[in-house]
Amino acid sequence: MEECIITVKVIPKSSKNSAQLENGVLRIHLNAPPVDGKANKALVELLAEIVHVPKSSIEIVRGEKGRNKQIKIKGLNEGIFMKRLEQYTNK
Repeated sequence: MEECIITVKVIPKSSKNSAQLENGVLRIHLNAPPVDGKANKALVELLAEIVHVPKSSIEIVRGEKGRNKQIKIKGLNEGIFMKRLEQYTNK
């Protein structure tokens, strides 16, 4: 099964949920606060929406309690991920 690992920087308590690629790092703004796993849950939900995969296909592999995280997405390769991210950011 295909999978890709991406690096994200999470900015919690933002005014709205959004994602943008800056210098090879995916910056994700979440309106959820970083308490009780709410930001991590919102991150998984937003990524699932962006790349059109089930939430169960997304796993935080590193950085669960920090802003910098590594995310594994099962079911798609990096090329497909980048294409879907581009479609999302160009809406």
